[in-house]
Amino acid sequence: MTPASPAACPATAITVSDRSSDGRREDESGRLLVEALRTHGYDVEAPVVVPDGVESVAGAIRAAVALGHRLVVTTGGTGMGPRDLTPEATKAVITRENPGLAELLRHEGARHTPYAAASRGVVGVVDWPAEQGVGGTLVVNLPGRPAAVKENMDVLGPLLGHLIDQVAGGDH
Repeated sequence: MTPASPAACPATAITVSDRSSDGRREDESGRLLVEALRTHGYDVEAPVVVPDGVESVAGAIRAAVALGHRLVVTTGGTGMGPRDLTPEATKAVITRENPGLAELLRHEGARHTPYAAASRGVVGVVDWPAEQGVGGTLVVNLPGRPAAVKENMDVLGPLLGHLIDQVAGGDH
């Protein structure tokens, strides 16, 4: 089976950061995420930058789903800090979780730093309502560290076409 063409797949990159959203820090992770998605052939605009928190992150994911984007990748808010709530926001939106892919990303990240184990990022699917068509949106949480974005996208990028094709109803 041939995976879905990335060029036919609009994607959204979301940076979750209080400091980037209020202008105290440049959004290096979002820039790298967009660059990596484009390198893998996905149609993605500049990152959407939102502050940490369940409502801000869940709202940004829902907005991407409403646009019909088949892929949403977040960066930031996956750690142990009190405002690191990206996994909770993602779980509030997705209909099906894929813990295996999240564990793969943590495992591969641990090759670079033991802190990868502290990432609580999740992966899952938002199934679309019938009026939106067949399929859904794959949502992936990445850590906010710029190096982690690159490392995780090196692992995730080659898998995306197959995963998105499955979410869209393709065969295994």
